[in-house]
Amino acid sequence: MTFQEQIQQGIPNQLPQPKPYETNINHAPKRKEILGEEEKKLALKNALRYFDPKFHAELLPEFRQELEDYGRIYMYRFRPDYEMKARPITEYPGKSEQAKAIMLMIQNNLDYAVAQHPHELITYGGNGAVFSNWAQYLLTMKYLSEMTDEQTLVMYSGHPMGLFPSHKDAPRVVVTNGMMIPNYSKPDDWEKFNALGVTQYGQMTAGSYMYIGPQGIVHGTTITALNAFRKINKEPKGGLFVTSGLGGMSGAQPKAGNIAGCVTVCAEVNPKITKIRHDQQWVNEIYEDLDQLVERVRKAQENKETVSMAYLGNVVEVWEKFDQEDLRIDIGSDQTSLHNPWAGGYYPVGQSFEESNVMMAEDPELFKEKVQESLRRHAAAINKHTEKGTYFFDYGNAFLLEASRAGADVMAENPTLGREFKYPSYVQDIMGPMCFDYGFGPFRWVCTSGKPEDLQKTDDIACAVLEEIQQHSPEEIQQQMRDNIQWIKGAQENKLVVGSQARILYADAEGRMKIAEAFNKAIKNGEIGPVVLGRDHHDVSGTDSPYRETSNIYDGSRFTADMAIHNVIGDSFRGATWVSIHNGGGVGWGEVINGGFGMLLDGSDDADRRLKSMLFWDVNNGISRRSWARNEGAIFAIKRAMEVEPNLKVTLPNLVDESLF
Repeated sequence: MTFQEQIQQGIPNQLPQPKPYETNINHAPKRKEILGEEEKKLALKNALRYFDPKFHAELLPEFRQELEDYGRIYMYRFRPDYEMKARPITEYPGKSEQAKAIMLMIQNNLDYAVAQHPHELITYGGNGAVFSNWAQYLLTMKYLSEMTDEQTLVMYSGHPMGLFPSHKDAPRVVVTNGMMIPNYSKPDDWEKFNALGVTQYGQMTAGSYMYIGPQGIVHGTTITALNAFRKINKEPKGGLFVTSGLGGMSGAQPKAGNIAGCVTVCAEVNPKITKIRHDQQWVNEIYEDLDQLVERVRKAQENKETVSMAYLGNVVEVWEKFDQEDLRIDIGSDQTSLHNPWAGGYYPVGQSFEESNVMMAEDPELFKEKVQESLRRHAAAINKHTEKGTYFFDYGNAFLLEASRAGADVMAENPTLGREFKYPSYVQDIMGPMCFDYGFGPFRWVCTSGKPEDLQKTDDIACAVLEEIQQHSPEEIQQQMRDNIQWIKGAQENKLVVGSQARILYADAEGRMKIAEAFNKAIKNGEIGPVVLGRDHHDVSGTDSPYRETSNIYDGSRFTADMAIHNVIGDSFRGATWVSIHNGGGVGWGEVINGGFGMLLDGSDDADRRLKSMLFWDVNNGISRRSWARNEGAIFAIKRAMEVEPNLKVTLPNLVDESLF
């Protein structure tokens, strides 16, 4: 069968042969056993409902064995034989260009070069899934190949509920992931209901089909590193940045450190992912010996090198060793997946990677004890460095939250509302006041032709648009404009593409709209192929997350989720090609609600109309909420937006004189 025929087939009419478990692939760890016997029976019935009853007798023992061996039913037998990658949009079967674009993005999320655990359909973060099993993937791709522009596909946490009649301006796909009743959003609830096959953790852009590899976070991490050095009044050259994690999102850190121009040390316990990042040239050097690492770091600091080093081992050992050797760390953070601390997101010090994986599945309570013990050591070592002048920030991975729950010394001596921890979230100090409040966030696009030359043309177009905008931009956002122009000019030479021909660029509403409009004109004129627009959920208004995206909200509303819900509703009727809303994201199940979108630009007048309507709302919804929280930059930004658009009328806060209290 051809690729197109396989897509159109969906779940095959004849059972494919079982597939061997490929040991050279980076697999998800075994999940802990959480289902009782009746619940296991229910999980099997839930899995078998995708298949004709004539296959049940053969599939039942196989699925039971998967549940026993891995804690989940992935249906490995049904994994497609074709290469999993984003193809040019013209190679996809179907009646709708928008649906073809979504198929392209789904396959990009599962590309072996992009996905963290591709055979388990997990893109990043240890549990960020595109689908829960391969039957869902096959059925979804079939539906998309049949869809017209007057239908909408409804996705319930990875399950394609079906195609429903709609209209051409409705989203082609509406995605929800993990939208639980609030009292059922504890970590073990995810373990249980995911094992039952009825919900999944979509992360931020995994279950939204909008992940573009580590590039998606390189830009934000570069901005964060540059501004962290600015906060301590030090040039990045010769400065030392210490952090951990080389997985799906965290793998961006060493590359970002190189772009910022500092010395980066990033610890990682998984040898496979460490090798992948080195092969991809996202990290320059690998060390397994701490003494050799110390010697190399000293040399790099003395010579003011720009270099990134991976330490294959636990980051706690790095913090402790650098303290003993009196190595000066200028800025420090952590990007292990602590939103998922008990299932592979964080590995305890003093145990091998393999030992931890066994304990995680077979003795989860002891594993939890070891993780919390490690967090206490981790925080204690960081505290020693900050007493010497290190600037440490939480990178939004729930490090401080989980460390506090473990009893680590991370709480502020004199806490205030929103500043309970000893160290700030990077959003509180950097991304919030410098970017999000002014409307700057991670705008992204994908060239559906798959041609590098199209990506180059879009880079050039975006750069020209930003340089023109900068000429009339107010002083308040000149630094942001300069940083983003510098980024896009260096994007090609930094070799950021992994998987699809994609780009990320921080931009405000004006920048996003004008760049998108210029792309649409270039498509109309035949200069480039169609382009998919999107953004990370880690943005101005897509996400309500009290310890990350909305951690610089101090009016008491940071635990509300109205903004994210309104964002996705507003995007859906303003012309988004697909929309998504998730529980979970980068800081943990039950800790955040986040929404995203995708939009196909095809050169049409319809696309031009939709982009102007949707992108304006998508950004200014968040600025208005931040303004109401009395954030100075957001008040400035929303007043400016109202001057540009007379139909925008936003309630502004009246500030109270503190002396009255």
